[in-house]
Amino acid sequence: MTSVFDLFKIGIGPSSSHTVGPMVAARRFREALPAGTARVTAELFGSLAWTGKGHGSNRAIALGLMGARPETLDPDDVPALVARLFIRKSIEANGARIAFDPEADLIFDFDTLMPLHSNAMRFRALAEDGALLDERIFYSVGGGFVVAEGEPREPEPMEVPHPFATASELLSACARTGLTIAGLQMANECALRPAEEVEARLDAILAAMFASIDRGLAQEGTLPGSLRVRRRAKAIRDQLEADRLANRRPPHEIMDWVSVFAMAVNEENAAGGRIVTAPTNGAAGIVPALLRYVRDICPDTTHAQLRDFLLTAAAVGALIKRNASISGAEVGCQGEVGSAAAMAAAGLASVLGASPAQIENAAEIAMEHHLGMTCDPIGGLVQIPCIERNAFGANKAIAAASLALRGDGVHLVSLDQVIETMRQTGADMQSKYKETSQGGLAVNVPEC
Repeated sequence: MTSVFDLFKIGIGPSSSHTVGPMVAARRFREALPAGTARVTAELFGSLAWTGKGHGSNRAIALGLMGARPETLDPDDVPALVARLFIRKSIEANGARIAFDPEADLIFDFDTLMPLHSNAMRFRALAEDGALLDERIFYSVGGGFVVAEGEPREPEPMEVPHPFATASELLSACARTGLTIAGLQMANECALRPAEEVEARLDAILAAMFASIDRGLAQEGTLPGSLRVRRRAKAIRDQLEADRLANRRPPHEIMDWVSVFAMAVNEENAAGGRIVTAPTNGAAGIVPALLRYVRDICPDTTHAQLRDFLLTAAAVGALIKRNASISGAEVGCQGEVGSAAAMAAAGLASVLGASPAQIENAAEIAMEHHLGMTCDPIGGLVQIPCIERNAFGANKAIAAASLALRGDGVHLVSLDQVIETMRQTGADMQSKYKETSQGGLAVNVPEC
């Protein structure tokens, strides 16, 4: 079972596959360093090499080797930690100082592709005389998930009362038990940890999501990187507030609010701030934007419904992760923004009182209309087209939920069929359109 806390992880930007995953992998390697290690090296392959500098993968690996955890690391501490490493050229582990010069010992291999996934890393532990003591290969498979070579892509299934591997099985379980999708997911979560802990952790995720929106709406200036992209969320919010005070409120105003909520999160992500992977960092603005929409704009939304939103979204995200992918480096942006839109549409439909069949329909509509979306970030930065793409994904999720609620849940194309189509489309997609910055906008729009 994929838990809600696997899909929604508090961490830092700008990328779950290229920042969170490499940090987790580096820390795992650090924790298993053999005695006598005098030096460590790291190599990045595939998409991690091609876009790693723009995504901060080198910085993430350095932080992981220093022992940082994405969920507890304060983004404000990162510059000082990295600067200290560049001066000392070593890390402290196993009670000893171990050489690691990020300029010499962190290598970008642009030619080698590892077999399991494009996001591959190799770490080596060396003795004083240069002898190889240990070597481990990790793959960052999307959403901050990391798999070591030899490990199964999906972990062994955990015993839960209502297992499901497909949307069809999920709907059958709801019909059999009388539970909602959120109720079924909650029952499974409570088989793994106490209900009080589940609720507390859900509340922490909600708080982190809303905080990322608030911080994004308050910041100005330019985002890091060569593109010099201006933050726009605060200016748009200010215009919306000014229009409200002047009683200039066009019918599409709500769309603008949803867009600015999503953009605020992804501007924070691009700046390396604290966000929630949902299910990836590149698509992290969509679910929070819809949660803010139902909390602030939809009438009479309760806190319990916000929790149900997350639980419902997690059930859909688990299906996509299991049967296709949430990794832009594997299937393009349909696996990131498309997955997030499907999850958000399902969550919104649940809050608005949809049946399980209507919720499945909402997720299907949202996913279907992101099929084929490429991942072609300019300069390898999670900025263009990623920030605006979250705004569009959030609004498409609302449209999907609304269409589903206007129906009775009966529809021709199933969510399972759309997920399989997404998997096949990703397999057919050329690598230059899968988070390598070697095609699309990344080559047709010159860097500034």
